[in-house]
Amino acid sequence: MTKQTILGRVTQLAKANINALLDQAEDPQKMLDQLIRDYTSNISEAEQAVAATIGNLRLMEQDHREDVEAAAEWGGKALAASHKADELRTAGADAEADKFDNLAKVALGRQLQSEKEAKTAEPSIASQTEVVEKLKSGLDQMKSKLTELKSKRDELVARAKSAQAQNQMMDSVKNINVLDPTSELNRFEDKVRREEAKALGKQELAASSLDAQFEQLDSLGDNAEIEARLAALKTAS
Repeated sequence: MTKQTILGRVTQLAKANINALLDQAEDPQKMLDQLIRDYTSNISEAEQAVAATIGNLRLMEQDHREDVEAAAEWGGKALAASHKADELRTAGADAEADKFDNLAKVALGRQLQSEKEAKTAEPSIASQTEVVEKLKSGLDQMKSKLTELKSKRDELVARAKSAQAQNQMMDSVKNINVLDPTSELNRFEDKVRREEAKALGKQELAASSLDAQFEQLDSLGDNAEIEARLAALKTAS
Protein backbone atom coordinates (compact mmCIF):
# COMPACT_ATOMS: atom_id res chain seq x y z
CA MET A 1 0.00 0.00 0.00
CA THR A 2 1.44 3.40 -1.03
CA LYS A 3 1.75 6.37 1.26
CA GLN A 4 -0.83 8.27 -0.83
CA THR A 5 -3.35 5.44 -0.48
CA ILE A 6 -2.83 5.22 3.27
CA LEU A 7 -3.16 8.97 3.75
CA GLY A 8 -6.21 9.12 1.49
CA ARG A 9 -8.03 6.39 3.39
CA VAL A 10 -7.16 7.80 6.79
CA THR A 11 -8.25 11.30 5.74
CA GLN A 12 -11.50 10.09 4.17
CA LEU A 13 -12.54 7.99 7.15
CA ALA A 14 -11.43 10.50 9.73
CA LYS A 15 -13.48 13.28 8.12
CA ALA A 16 -16.60 11.18 7.48
CA ASN A 17 -19.77 13.05 8.44
CA ILE A 18 -21.64 10.45 10.46
CA ASN A 19 -24.81 12.52 10.88
CA ALA A 20 -25.10 13.09 7.13
CA LEU A 21 -24.68 9.38 6.48
CA LEU A 22 -27.39 8.56 9.00
CA ASP A 23 -29.80 11.07 7.45
CA GLN A 24 -29.44 9.30 4.09
CA ALA A 25 -29.80 5.78 5.48
CA GLU A 26 -33.04 3.82 5.22
CA ASP A 27 -32.07 1.73 8.24
CA PRO A 28 -29.63 3.81 10.39
CA GLN A 29 -28.98 0.98 12.85
CA LYS A 30 -27.91 -1.46 10.13
CA MET A 31 -25.81 1.23 8.49
CA LEU A 32 -24.09 2.03 11.78
CA ASP A 33 -23.35 -1.65 12.34
CA GLN A 34 -21.84 -1.84 8.86
CA LEU A 35 -19.87 1.38 9.39
CA ILE A 36 -18.49 0.03 12.65
CA ARG A 37 -17.36 -3.14 10.90
CA ASP A 38 -15.83 -1.13 8.05
CA TYR A 39 -14.11 1.28 10.41
CA THR A 40 -12.73 -1.52 12.55
CA SER A 41 -11.42 -3.34 9.48
CA ASN A 42 -9.92 -0.20 7.95
CA ILE A 43 -8.33 0.84 11.23
CA SER A 44 -6.69 -2.57 11.50
CA GLU A 45 -5.50 -2.34 7.90
CA ALA A 46 -4.27 1.22 8.36
CA GLU A 47 -2.46 0.29 11.58
CA GLN A 48 -0.53 -2.40 9.73
CA ALA A 49 0.37 0.03 6.94
CA VAL A 50 1.38 2.73 9.41
CA ALA A 51 3.47 0.21 11.35
CA ALA A 52 5.26 -0.74 8.12
CA THR A 53 5.83 2.94 7.30
CA ILE A 54 7.21 3.57 10.76
CA GLY A 55 9.45 0.52 10.40
CA ASN A 56 10.84 1.86 7.12
CA LEU A 57 11.47 5.22 8.78
CA ARG A 58 13.35 3.59 11.63
CA LEU A 59 15.52 1.67 9.13
CA MET A 60 16.30 4.91 7.30
CA GLU A 61 17.19 6.59 10.58
CA GLN A 62 19.38 3.65 11.52
CA ASP A 63 21.19 3.78 8.17
CA HIS A 64 21.63 7.54 8.60
CA ARG A 65 23.14 7.07 12.05
CA GLU A 66 25.49 4.41 10.68
CA ASP A 67 26.57 6.76 7.87
CA VAL A 68 27.20 9.58 10.35
CA GLU A 69 29.13 7.22 12.62
CA ALA A 70 31.06 5.83 9.67
CA ALA A 71 31.96 9.34 8.50
CA ALA A 72 33.27 10.15 11.96
CA GLU A 73 35.18 6.87 12.10
CA TRP A 74 36.77 7.35 8.68
CA GLY A 75 37.65 10.89 9.68
CA GLY A 76 39.43 9.57 12.74
CA LYS A 77 41.31 7.02 10.64
CA ALA A 78 42.31 9.68 8.14
CA LEU A 79 43.62 11.88 10.94
CA ALA A 80 45.60 9.00 12.47
CA ALA A 81 47.10 8.04 9.11
CA SER A 82 48.02 11.65 8.40
CA HIS A 83 49.76 12.00 11.77
CA LYS A 84 51.65 8.76 11.15
CA ALA A 85 52.73 10.01 7.74
CA ASP A 86 54.03 13.23 9.31
CA GLU A 87 56.00 11.28 11.91
CA LEU A 88 57.57 9.03 9.27
CA ARG A 89 58.43 11.97 7.02
CA THR A 90 60.07 13.73 9.94
CA ALA A 91 62.06 10.55 10.55
CA GLY A 92 63.15 10.57 6.91
CA ALA A 93 61.01 7.61 5.86
CA ASP A 94 59.35 9.35 2.94
CA ALA A 95 58.20 6.16 1.22
CA GLU A 96 56.43 4.94 4.31
CA ALA A 97 55.06 8.43 4.90
CA ASP A 98 53.59 8.49 1.38
CA LYS A 99 51.94 5.14 2.07
CA PHE A 100 50.18 6.50 5.16
CA ASP A 101 49.21 9.69 3.35
CA ASN A 102 47.56 7.49 0.71
CA LEU A 103 45.74 5.64 3.48
CA ALA A 104 44.61 8.96 4.87
CA LYS A 105 43.29 9.91 1.42
CA VAL A 106 41.39 6.61 1.17
CA ALA A 107 39.88 7.20 4.63
CA LEU A 108 38.92 10.76 3.67
CA GLY A 109 37.25 9.40 0.52
CA ARG A 110 35.26 6.93 2.60
CA GLN A 111 34.37 9.75 5.02
CA LEU A 112 33.17 11.92 2.16
CA GLN A 113 31.06 9.06 0.76
CA SER A 114 29.45 8.38 4.15
CA GLU A 115 28.69 12.08 4.64
CA LYS A 116 27.06 12.26 1.19
CA GLU A 117 24.92 9.22 1.91
CA ALA A 118 23.88 10.65 5.26
CA LYS A 119 23.06 14.03 3.72
CA THR A 120 21.12 12.43 0.86
CA ALA A 121 18.97 10.45 3.32
CA GLU A 122 18.06 13.45 5.46
CA PRO A 123 15.26 14.90 3.19
CA SER A 124 13.70 11.44 2.84
CA ILE A 125 13.84 10.95 6.59
CA ALA A 126 12.21 14.35 7.18
CA SER A 127 9.49 13.60 4.63
CA GLN A 128 8.86 10.13 6.02
CA THR A 129 8.72 11.54 9.55
CA GLU A 130 6.02 14.00 8.44
CA VAL A 131 4.08 11.19 6.79
CA VAL A 132 4.27 9.06 9.94
CA GLU A 133 3.01 11.92 12.10
CA LYS A 134 0.07 12.48 9.74
CA LEU A 135 -0.73 8.79 9.74
CA LYS A 136 -0.63 8.63 13.53
CA SER A 137 -2.91 11.66 13.77
CA GLY A 138 -5.26 10.14 11.19
CA LEU A 139 -5.41 6.88 13.12
CA ASP A 140 -6.24 8.75 16.31
CA GLN A 141 -9.08 10.53 14.50
CA MET A 142 -10.33 7.24 13.07
CA LYS A 143 -10.37 5.66 16.51
CA SER A 144 -12.22 8.70 17.86
CA LYS A 145 -14.78 8.36 15.05
CA LEU A 146 -15.14 4.67 15.84
CA THR A 147 -15.89 5.51 19.46
CA GLU A 148 -18.43 8.10 18.26
CA LEU A 149 -20.01 5.54 15.94
CA LYS A 150 -20.36 2.98 18.71
CA SER A 151 -21.86 5.60 21.03
CA LYS A 152 -24.35 6.71 18.39
CA ARG A 153 -25.18 3.11 17.59
CA ASP A 154 -25.96 2.37 21.27
CA GLU A 155 -28.00 5.58 21.55
CA LEU A 156 -29.92 4.75 18.37
CA VAL A 157 -30.71 1.21 19.51
CA ALA A 158 -31.97 2.50 22.87
CA ARG A 159 -34.13 5.13 21.17
CA ALA A 160 -35.48 2.60 18.68
CA LYS A 161 -36.46 0.21 21.47
CA SER A 162 -38.12 3.03 23.41
CA ALA A 163 -40.04 4.17 20.34
CA GLN A 164 -41.11 0.61 19.60
CA ALA A 165 -42.38 0.15 23.15
CA GLN A 166 -44.29 3.43 22.98
CA ASN A 167 -45.85 2.49 19.64
CA GLN A 168 -46.91 -0.90 21.00
CA MET A 169 -48.45 0.77 24.04
CA MET A 170 -50.33 3.30 21.90
CA ASP A 171 -51.59 0.54 19.60
CA SER A 172 -52.82 -1.40 22.63
CA VAL A 173 -54.54 1.64 24.10
CA LYS A 174 -56.16 2.39 20.76
CA ASN A 175 -57.67 -1.10 20.66
CA ILE A 176 -59.18 -0.80 24.15
CA ASN A 177 -62.84 0.38 24.28
CA VAL A 178 -62.57 3.12 26.87
CA LEU A 179 -66.06 3.68 28.42
CA ASP A 180 -67.40 6.92 29.84
CA PRO A 181 -68.02 6.28 33.58
CA THR A 182 -70.86 8.83 33.61
CA SER A 183 -72.56 7.05 30.75
CA GLU A 184 -72.34 3.74 32.60
CA LEU A 185 -73.72 5.35 35.75
CA ASN A 186 -76.69 6.75 33.85
CA ARG A 187 -77.30 3.39 32.27
CA PHE A 188 -77.29 1.71 35.68
CA GLU A 189 -79.63 4.38 37.05
CA ASP A 190 -82.06 3.74 34.22
CA LYS A 191 -81.99 0.04 35.03
CA VAL A 192 -82.67 0.76 38.70
CA ARG A 193 -85.58 3.03 37.80
CA ARG A 194 -87.06 0.34 35.58
CA GLU A 195 -86.80 -2.15 38.44
CA GLU A 196 -88.42 0.35 40.80
CA ALA A 197 -91.23 0.96 38.31
CA LYS A 198 -91.72 -2.76 37.96
CA ALA A 199 -91.95 -3.11 41.73
CA LEU A 200 -94.48 -0.27 41.88
CA GLY A 201 -96.53 -1.99 39.19
CA LYS A 202 -96.54 -5.22 41.14
CA GLN A 203 -97.58 -3.39 44.29
CA GLU A 204 -100.37 -1.65 42.47
CA LEU A 205 -101.51 -4.91 40.93
CA ALA A 206 -101.40 -6.62 44.32
CA ALA A 207 -103.43 -3.81 45.87
CA SER A 208 -106.12 -4.04 43.17
CA SER A 209 -106.44 -7.79 43.73
CA LEU A 210 -106.85 -7.31 47.53
CA ASP A 211 -109.61 -4.70 47.08
CA ALA A 212 -111.49 -7.04 44.79
CA GLN A 213 -111.27 -9.81 47.41
CA PHE A 214 -112.61 -7.50 50.12
CA GLU A 215 -115.44 -6.39 47.84
CA GLN A 216 -116.30 -10.02 47.20
CA LEU A 217 -116.23 -10.68 50.92
CA ASP A 218 -118.58 -7.75 51.55
CA SER A 219 -120.92 -9.08 48.89
CA LEU A 220 -121.02 -12.48 50.58
CA GLY A 221 -121.79 -10.82 53.92
CA ASP A 222 -124.78 -9.00 52.46
CA ASN A 223 -126.17 -12.17 50.94
CA ALA A 224 -125.87 -13.98 54.30
CA GLU A 225 -127.69 -11.12 56.01
CA ILE A 226 -130.50 -11.25 53.48
CA GLU A 227 -130.87 -15.00 53.88
CA ALA A 228 -130.94 -14.65 57.66
CA ARG A 229 -133.65 -12.01 57.57
CA LEU A 230 -135.66 -14.08 55.12
CA ALA A 231 -135.55 -17.04 57.51
CA ALA A 232 -136.68 -14.82 60.38
CA LEU A 233 -139.70 -13.60 58.43
CA LYS A 234 -140.76 -17.12 57.72
CA THR A 235 -140.53 -18.10 61.33
CA ALA A 236 -142.52 -15.09 62.49
CA SER A 237 -145.44 -15.91 60.22
